[in-house]
Amino acid sequence: MAAFPAIEELLPHRGAMLLTDAVVSYDAGSIVTRATASPGMPAWMGLELMAQAAAACAGMEARRTGGAPRRGMLVGCRSYRAASPSFPGVLEIRAARTASDAGGFSVFDCSVTGPCGEALATGTIQVLLQ
Repeated sequence: MAAFPAIEELLPHRGAMLLTDAVVSYDAGSIVTRATASPGMPAWMGLELMAQAAAACAGMEARRTGGAPRRGMLVGCRSYRAASPSFPGVLEIRAARTASDAGGFSVFDCSVTGPCGEALATGTIQVLLQ
């Protein structure tokens, strides 16, 4: 199992805004992160979990090339679907880049799976790295 940097080294989020616990796996343009859902975490929080996974992917890429992680913004989402109104326990969030441009705009196909591997949410997000 590969050792990955602490999530605080990849994301600018701190305190209650940092929902992601760790990187589980990574390869160029694709990442799996882990997050622990607080009791009753609403499923719409999946959008932020997906955005943080995409940001961690960008942070890993910046680190690989000797750069620092950049701030980013979630600028859009297509076809977000959640299987239930809330998320339970430990989650895995997958984000795979499907498009990007030189201006920092990227598109990621994402999913959230639950503790037993069940599909909890899917969506395609657009992010802008500054």
